Amino acid sequence: MAEPRHITLRELQRTVREALEERFELPVWVSAEIAELKVNHSGHCYLELVEKGGANGVPTAQARAMIWSSNYPRIAARFRAETEQPLNAGLRILAKALVTYHELYGFALQITDVDPAYTLGDMERQRQETIRQLQEEGVWEMNRQLVAPAGMQRIAVVSSAHAAGYRDFCKEIAASPWRFRLTLFNAFVQGAEAGNSIVEALGRIAERQEEFDAVAILRGGGSASDLNCFNAYRLCAHIAQFPLPVVTGIGHDKDTSVADLVAFAALKTPTAVAGWFAERLGRIDGDLDRAALRLAEITRSHTLAARLELEKRLGDLRRLCSERLAREKARLDRLTPYPADLARKWLAQRRLQLDSAAEIVAAHTPERLLKLGFAMLRSGGRTIGSATQIDAGDEVEIRLSDGTLTATVNRIDIWQKKR
Repeated sequence: MAEPRHITLRELQRTVREALEERFELPVWVSAEIAELKVNHSGHCYLELVEKGGANGVPTAQARAMIWSSNYPRIAARFRAETEQPLNAGLRILAKALVTYHELYGFALQITDVDPAYTLGDMERQRQETIRQLQEEGVWEMNRQLVAPAGMQRIAVVSSAHAAGYRDFCKEIAASPWRFRLTLFNAFVQGAEAGNSIVEALGRIAERQEEFDAVAILRGGGSASDLNCFNAYRLCAHIAQFPLPVVTGIGHDKDTSVADLVAFAALKTPTAVAGWFAERLGRIDGDLDRAALRLAEITRSHTLAARLELEKRLGDLRRLCSERLAREKARLDRLTPYPADLARKWLAQRRLQLDSAAEIVAAHTPERLLKLGFAMLRSGGRTIGSATQIDAGDEVEIRLSDGTLTATVNRIDIWQKKR
């Protein structure tokens, strides 16, 4: 049996290399994201390029690339000059590269040039895409529409503890005449992990949101690449929907990040953020001073008006009292001759009535009745007024006008009253 025809692995690799070199004889422009970048001691730059797909950002293609030391200084200097940032992981680049294949090391790209304009354009495309998505989701103005406390003194600060911007912020706050309570939530504010680190810090603040009046996100100046995380959708969506007012101080003067656009307030530097918080308290203090002056003015005005009204009413009362007294005096003057005559007449009438009553009483005294022939009968110390009050054989006392008789009752006749 004949052995099947075959080729060696080396022959297969050589065939693949020859096919690729024939197909890609000239350099090609390739767009990809830098996943890793290392420069060795000899000056050669080695990169890992990826192409990500889907919402989860999982790589769908990957390749090794290199920039030889003869080209790397020129490419790196030009890229930094035009983009204000170094070639670094996380950037999308458009690279001019030769397709190579090695029997031991496999497929690779030999980069001979990089177009800085593409990277800048990609960052702008990402920025515009973030803006569009936030607007479509209806969260674009949510943080700016929050009703903030008049004075924000309890501030949660998202920054790096070692950042110069954070130190500038604290120094400016300390120099203000107002008292603030600052709580630092340490986070990376630059580099590939900055976005996730800031989102994680915001999550910790949200768990304690009742302890704070506002959030300050601080970062000093930097290149467009350093600040590109503040255009990322995930971070900007968190800021836009955050339940507390978010104030940004992302130290850049040229561009405005999407994070600035969705935040409650955006200042150019961390120092400016501190000044903004102090200014708000200063306005409140000024408003209170003006309110106090206005209150004092209103109080004086009302007091004066009340005093004038009181004096007017006192004058009216005096006038009315004087008029009433004058009328009563005149009335009394008119009545003065009559009371004495009336009193005399009344007393005379009462005297006649009393005299008549006295005569009636005198006419009915016991002594007068006895003189008229009547007698008063008593027995046992009581006056007898009825025959039923005494019995036969009882001793009675008979009082006459000129003496007293004592007798014994022999018989009692009781007369029946006619009905």
